[in-house]
Amino acid sequence: MGSKTFEVTGATFETDVLQSSQPVLVDFWAEWCGPCKMIAPIVDQLAQEYEGKLRVGKLDADANQDIVMRYGIMGIPTLILFKGGEAVERIIGYQPKERITGKIVPHLG
Repeated sequence: MGSKTFEVTGATFETDVLQSSQPVLVDFWAEWCGPCKMIAPIVDQLAQEYEGKLRVGKLDADANQDIVMRYGIMGIPTLILFKGGEAVERIIGYQPKERITGKIVPHLG
């Protein structure tokens, strides 16, 4: 995990994501997932560049199947932007940084 990202688990999801006063981008990933490793540096950059406007969490899909099922995630990596407790954007698979920022920036203060 990058220095600006935080770990999300089933136990912390409600407080850290759904009740956050800031938008939260959650990266659903797994250790064995190649594309997850490719997108990780982009996720870390976003956490750094939008610090103060966006919180970025990483959720291990293998360890948190309940959350994965709750949001109907079929493939990883999946990035979901939560704002005000609602999932407002979903980015599936590896995407270039420009496409990711294009989807999340309109939701930031």
